[in-house]
Amino acid sequence: MSAGVPPTLVVRAPNWLGDTVMAQPALARLREAMPEATITVIGRWASLLRGQGIADALLAYPASPARRRFARALADARPDLALVLPNSFEAARAARQWGARRRVGFDTDARGLYLTDRVPLPEPRRHQVDEYRLLVEALGITTFAREPRLRVPDDAAAEAEVDALLDGVRSGDRPIGLHLGAAAGPAKRWMSAGWAALADRLQALDLPVMLLGGRDDAAAAEAVLGLAATSPRSLVGRDRPALLPHLLPRLRGLVSADTGVAHLAAALGVVTVTLFGPTDPRLTAPRSGRARVVAPGAPCAPCFLDVCPIDHVCMRAIEAEAVARVVREAVA
Repeated sequence: MSAGVPPTLVVRAPNWLGDTVMAQPALARLREAMPEATITVIGRWASLLRGQGIADALLAYPASPARRRFARALADARPDLALVLPNSFEAARAARQWGARRRVGFDTDARGLYLTDRVPLPEPRRHQVDEYRLLVEALGITTFAREPRLRVPDDAAAEAEVDALLDGVRSGDRPIGLHLGAAAGPAKRWMSAGWAALADRLQALDLPVMLLGGRDDAAAAEAVLGLAATSPRSLVGRDRPALLPHLLPRLRGLVSADTGVAHLAAALGVVTVTLFGPTDPRLTAPRSGRARVVAPGAPCAPCFLDVCPIDHVCMRAIEAEAVARVVREAVA
């Protein structure tokens, strides 16, 4: 970095929605500590940080065919520093292709060749929020323990679209969202019978529910609706990612598996109840004073497998009655 010239930073953001949310405290601290720097955040979910005062530019990370041209364009800008948040080999190699003089990331996945500052991965592992803070501290910046916090972005069109989706829902009857999906394989998903039983129990407690999920969750939603004695409203397939920052704050609470939507909801101040089976809540539970976890565990948990090779013991151990009790207490 040249004396008197504001530094140029590029941040390779995480590849997952939840991880991007968990990176928010570290990125906010980076902005605070380097207000004069030009900061560009690059990642699949970078647009999620719009309106948060974190970066000067938010860029989507392109698919493979366009990455070489993307790298050349970044290299022309000659960034001073690349902060590499993902632990993948590809992320470190890309930072070198971007021409960053200094490249900071965790020393994992045999990628030390591409990093100038190799940060040891902590042992034992820490919560993901805290591990991202370690990378910012490697720049000589003191960080603080903070919960991820996001503001609802200004977008009148998105708000109007959510109004239409919630047509007929009275402001005093805000529903409990039941998000049926979970990325990275089926192991983290709860059974349809569990969701159906939970919907019925919450309805019996005068807590109206609404099914949420992407298009890939349509079959699960159909199964839940077929098993539930009540008829919960479903937005599955219509609550696209761009609408979630506007839809989630309209809920009274959210129940989900260990998925990025839980982190987004918690960061927006929504009560969350997250169901954990094959993953470890000590490392990736939503970090919020309004977050609750249901994790009965199993002898084989956490295994971190995407597909369960046995009988999904950890998720089958989650009982609808116990979840309903936690929800009722959380939203009381």
